[in-house]
Amino acid sequence: MTERFHDIALTVNGEEVRERIDVRRTLVDFLREDLNLTGSHVGCEHGVCGACTVLLDGEPVRSCLLFAIQLDGAVLTTVEGLADGERLHPIQEAFREHHGLQCGFCTPGLLLTAKALLEENPAPTDREIREAIAGNLCRCTGYHFIVDAIRAAARGPRR
Repeated sequence: MTERFHDIALTVNGEEVRERIDVRRTLVDFLREDLNLTGSHVGCEHGVCGACTVLLDGEPVRSCLLFAIQLDGAVLTTVEGLADGERLHPIQEAFREHHGLQCGFCTPGLLLTAKALLEENPAPTDREIREAIAGNLCRCTGYHFIVDAIRAAARGPRR
């Protein structure tokens, strides 16, 4: 018989986390319910919308498609890990300045997707930006201001 609970240790937003979890718990539920990190939104629960996107070892992943147990030993960044206290991350600042958000539901996933893109490609073209965010659905903006914000963040300071 398989154990239903398992101990995991990982780094979340720079802090070590050790938890005993149900092996069936999804990563998004673990973040929201166990760690009270509610920035990752639960949208489609099928990995389609991108609202639950987090960075796993620097790569964007859908937290609704992973079990938390899979992250033992991993480094995870959520939208809560972007800002430095009251100081917004340059990507967050660019989204604010360029109106890259409306209702905000998709914003956490878009911010983290943009961060991963800019770390891999510090000077993306508009086409590359659009390709990178293609898996993040936004019903409000039409993406124009989001692309503007990511382009502006690419030109701005890095963190």
